[in-house]
Order: sequence, then C-alpha cells, then structure tokens
Amino acid sequence: MPSSLIDTHAHLDDERFAADMPDVIRRAKDAGLARIVVVATTLASSRACIELAARFPMLAPSAGIHPNHFAEASPGDWDEIARMVRERRVVAIGETGLDRHWDYTPFERQEENFARHLELSRETRLPLIIHSRDCDDNMLRMLRDEFEQHGPLRGVMHSFASRAPMAEACRAMGLDISFAGMLTYKNAADLRAVAATIPADRVMVETDSPYLSPVPLRGKRNEPAHVVHTAQCLADVRGVPLQTLADQTTANARRLFGLTS
Repeated sequence: MPSSLIDTHAHLDDERFAADMPDVIRRAKDAGLARIVVVATTLASSRACIELAARFPMLAPSAGIHPNHFAEASPGDWDEIARMVRERRVVAIGETGLDRHWDYTPFERQEENFARHLELSRETRLPLIIHSRDCDDNMLRMLRDEFEQHGPLRGVMHSFASRAPMAEACRAMGLDISFAGMLTYKNAADLRAVAATIPADRVMVETDSPYLSPVPLRGKRNEPAHVVHTAQCLADVRGVPLQTLADQTTANARRLFGLTS
C-alpha cells in the first residue's frame, strides 16, 4: 500500500454509507489514505458534507449544486450555498458543471447554475469541482469565456472521460484532471492513453464513491479505500511506481484544495 493518497471526490453523504461510515473511514485509513474530499450535489448534501467533516477529521467538504439537481432546487438554495461557502470551512465549490447525458435539468438552466458557481469560485478563490458529460463543446465555450474575461481557472475536471484535446484545453486554462475507476475498465484503453499524457503536477485520483467501482471490484459499492486500484492503474500507464504516483497526486490535491494535513 502507498503511504499517502487523497480521494478527491467521494459522495459519502449518500445513504448507502449511513450504516457503516466509521468502517468506511477505517478502511480508507488502512488503505493509506490521508484525506477524502466529500463532494456535495444539493443544498442538503452540502450541509451533510460539512457535518460529516466535523465528525471525521480526514474529510474535507465541498458545497454546491450538481447540474442534474438544479431543477429541483428551491429558489433560496443558491443564496444559502453562497453564504455557506463564505461562512463555513469548505475546500471547493461544486459539484457543478454541465450534463447532456441526462435531461433532469433544462440545459439553459444548467448553464445558469454553472455560471453562478464560476462566479462564486472567482470571488472566494476556492477551486471548482467540475462535472462534464457528453457536452465538451458547451463546456469549453463556458470555460473559455470565463478564462478570457478573468484569467486562469482553479479547479478540477472530475472523473475525466474525454479525449486528449479536451484534457489539453482544460489544462491550458489552469484546470487539473482527475481519474476515477473507469480508468481501469477493459474498454478504456483510449482513456488510459490520455491519462499517460497529463503532466505529473496536474493529475489526481478519485473514486466518485459510491459509483464507478474499479476493477476488480465492479458491481460492488465503491468507497474511498478503493482509490488504490485506480492509482495503481494510473501508475502503470504512466510507467512510475505506485508510491511516486501517490506522492504526485497527493501533492496536487493538497495544493488545489488547500489541505495542510
């Protein structure tokens, strides 16, 4: 096991963890994890992530509204998120972004939601956690508009699954690239080829728990301890020892999220 890893994206407020959270944390520590970023998707989720981080010191919370949940948000939810980010100890804005795979939220409302997160990140200097699914052109348009008006962005393209030009464009605007369990899948050779090209100071790992369990655990609930499998796959495709990969990704996560322990 590597001596230190950070899972940069886990939804530990999910009800599937309600019964055994202390065991989940223990297994993460046993697997060598130093920190876990617990990622919010709604106002209630943001509150839950902050509460979890108060109970378990290795957790670091985000606050935000996922594009697929914005249509169901109440009118005052965004104002509460903005207050929460300024008043509570959170390390990131999001999960935010755009999604054309699902149609839970009309796309123009997703763009409105994402624009608010971009502005809040800029005002608070907290990094963005960005979700992008089946919408590279739309995502790049909004990111480039922000970049051209305000300069480099701070944040991470989470669970990256696009091609090399998208990764390069995002990196050129200042964003980091994070890989989840799908990197280990048999049909993900193209994604592994992209992962091999990301500079060492711009790459991170995540689980996206409870989703995207890596090989050899597909079909089971994912949890932070399983990030070791994704890290090993990433180390292999990059031709470096697992400990080297762990040191690199942990340093990157600490830098981006301001994690000092």
